Amino acid sequence: MRSFVATVIVALLAMSTVSCSGGADAISLQGAGATFPYPLYSKWIAEYQRVKPNVRIDYQSIGSGAGIRQIRERTVDFGASDAPMSDQDLQAAPGKILHIPTVIGAVVVSYNMPGVTGELKLSREAIAGIFLGEIKRWNDAKLTSANQGMQLPDIPIVVVHRTDGSGTTNIFTDYLSKISPAWAERVGKGTSVNWPTGIGGKGNEGVTGQIKQIPGAIGYVELAYAEQNKLPYASIENRAGQFIKPTISSTTAAAAGALSTMPEDLRVSIVDAAGQQAYPIVGLTYLLVYQEQQDQAKGRAMVEFIWWAIHDGQKYAADLFYAPLPPELVSRVEDKIKSITYQGNRLMAKRSTFDVLHSTFLLVT
Repeated sequence: MRSFVATVIVALLAMSTVSCSGGADAISLQGAGATFPYPLYSKWIAEYQRVKPNVRIDYQSIGSGAGIRQIRERTVDFGASDAPMSDQDLQAAPGKILHIPTVIGAVVVSYNMPGVTGELKLSREAIAGIFLGEIKRWNDAKLTSANQGMQLPDIPIVVVHRTDGSGTTNIFTDYLSKISPAWAERVGKGTSVNWPTGIGGKGNEGVTGQIKQIPGAIGYVELAYAEQNKLPYASIENRAGQFIKPTISSTTAAAAGALSTMPEDLRVSIVDAAGQQAYPIVGLTYLLVYQEQQDQAKGRAMVEFIWWAIHDGQKYAADLFYAPLPPELVSRVEDKIKSITYQGNRLMAKRSTFDVLHSTFLLVT
């Protein structure tokens, strides 16, 4: 009996070695969508390549709107969006699509004011007025009143916004709709809106580039892009009346209040959250995957990558200015991943090779 079990152990170890060394057949996964999480997704893909050398993942940062369209049309293995898909988009898809949150991110209001130092503060009234095109110069009284001691210049404000369908835009316009009845009535929220003023840039990269080049510019970008490009960004007045900088802790504080009311499908808005220390312009970013997969090998590879991302991958989030998922949310995301199937059978392995080895070891001893 012991000889037989020892043989099984050797065989399992050999299987594990082949898997870890990349001896398995190569599998390619194609994803596309949100620019918001692109810095982190790039890091994840590079690190996962070390874990599973046989799995090649190509992610195209083309905007949430395009990501939604491509997953709906099945031209990619997974989509990515910071804006939850609408009921209409979900109904138009040829199968059930799951929303899998990966991290929480902050959208910041970055600006270019040469020679100005100090912490710019933007009230709720001021931020709505700027993007509505009602506040036109940097030395407007609605700006100087909250920034006493700063010499705001008498130059025009140039609003920069996204031109592509964007989850970052959805988060930002969702926030503006919450704080400004005028914005909600005239413009509304969405991945793409008719902007009252300003010039456009494609992707977070495009908006970042425009802000850097144009004195007096102001726009919205994901926090990592502002940090990487050394762009200043404002403290924003939250619902409690506090001016809050976007940080990991203030982003997490904004997400904490949404957990108790989060719907079963995990599609939720967490902008303008309650809480003294909550930064008000934050959102979850999602991977979009079909619950029923068409290719077993690719489906299993994708499930394993997403499982790794919401566990091991979370340790890379903070260094790139994203907030990791709270543990309570991770458990709900696990259930979503476990529900992904091929021909009705669950793709998530019930027991890992380590589990089998551990059980066999106990049997031997």
